[in-house]
Amino acid sequence: MNITVLMITIAIGFLITVLLSPIFIPFLRRLKFGQSIREEGPKSHLKKTGTPTMGGIMIVFSIVITSLIMSWKINPVGISYELWILLFVLVGYGLLGFLDDFIKIIKKRNLGLTSKQKLLGQLIIALVIYFVLREQGFPTYVSIPGTTVQLELGWGYALLIIFMLVGASNAVNLTDGLDGLLAGTAAIAFGAFAILAWYGYPQNEVAIFALAVVGALLGFLVFNAHPAKVFMGDTGSLALGGAIAGVAILTKLEIILVIIGGVFVIETLSVIIQVISFKTTGKRVFKMSPLHHHYELLGWSEWRVVTTFWLVGLVFAALGIYIEVGIS
Repeated sequence: MNITVLMITIAIGFLITVLLSPIFIPFLRRLKFGQSIREEGPKSHLKKTGTPTMGGIMIVFSIVITSLIMSWKINPVGISYELWILLFVLVGYGLLGFLDDFIKIIKKRNLGLTSKQKLLGQLIIALVIYFVLREQGFPTYVSIPGTTVQLELGWGYALLIIFMLVGASNAVNLTDGLDGLLAGTAAIAFGAFAILAWYGYPQNEVAIFALAVVGALLGFLVFNAHPAKVFMGDTGSLALGGAIAGVAILTKLEIILVIIGGVFVIETLSVIIQVISFKTTGKRVFKMSPLHHHYELLGWSEWRVVTTFWLVGLVFAALGIYIEVGIS
């Protein structure tokens, strides 16, 4: 698979999203599918109330269509089970996010599914993925980055898959809080995995999928960059979180996900630290969590926070690629 195919994949994903958005965004506005902003959040965000949400539908649609088209292009015989798994994770977590968004809109509040309901849905999808992989004889070892060491986990690999899919979907969801923040950081992370899937671990259809995500997110950024005309909602963030974990699993880069997805990890840790600190000492470490809100309350402009996080995400992505390709 040559680089031209990879660039075409990004271009198709980009074009589908860009061409679909001017049609879909007014449709969401007519349906009054607007975002409800939490009152305890930064006051500057209150002006975003009513901005169309559930734009993740466009992202998921673009990824699915682009992946299927390009997969058929490089492999007319049939689609690999790896791509079917990735599409299942993407759509499954996307549907879970859709339910969450839909309830928020109908109830006119910032809370959709309960945490237990969301966790149950995430667990069911993760278990389905594990059993499919087991039927395919998927290896249950984990490679230590930058070495030739492989740790065999056996049945423990099921726990790892569940932890990765549930953890990544929630971590990515937490990162979606500013205009363009998640779309940019996720595009960078998926781009890094696409490079590794194509170069380090030749899995063409996984690389195609990852680049379809990059293209779709770049197209979405045209309308999601500050000031955002549409938000992806949980429909997009949960789908992207599950998808990036799926890519890491299929490329056997489970541990590298922590590095390439460093921004998502830091955002999640900021929430955990804040909660533990407040419950144990009554004091907050950050002005607000997740971390991007902390910098907003320090006086940073929204665009400054977003671009800084993009740069940090780029550093993490480069580090992850270097560890896998440069060291090993």
